[in-house]
Amino acid sequence: MKKNGILNGALNAAISALGHGDLVVVADCGLPIPLGTPTVDLALVQGTPGFLQVLDALRNDVIFEGCTAAAESTVGQAGEWIKDRFPAVEYIPHEELKQLTGTAKLVVRSGEATPYANVILRCGVSF
Repeated sequence: MKKNGILNGALNAAISALGHGDLVVVADCGLPIPLGTPTVDLALVQGTPGFLQVLDALRNDVIFEGCTAAAESTVGQAGEWIKDRFPAVEYIPHEELKQLTGTAKLVVRSGEATPYANVILRCGVSF
């Protein structure tokens, strides 16, 4: 059994299958996820686990080379969280972000209920 880091078996398996350029969506419990999109739903109750908990855990296990968030997030708390972690974040309209979710290799759903607490991350490489 893993001693540290992400312990969820389904999430560990999904992370292991990621490759360079793959998209990973970290979403709140309100983001609509297109049918057929591979999803690991971590939501237990509203707020648990939180968006930041999930985002930071993924950042510890995966190298990301890009980040996309909804333009609408720039005026809210979620936007501050994202900008603190990804200073070069690219912003697109929320409707476009929802459409891109369907192209993701993985969606990780948190229990967060903060508006626009959603981000699309592009996997990088370790060299």
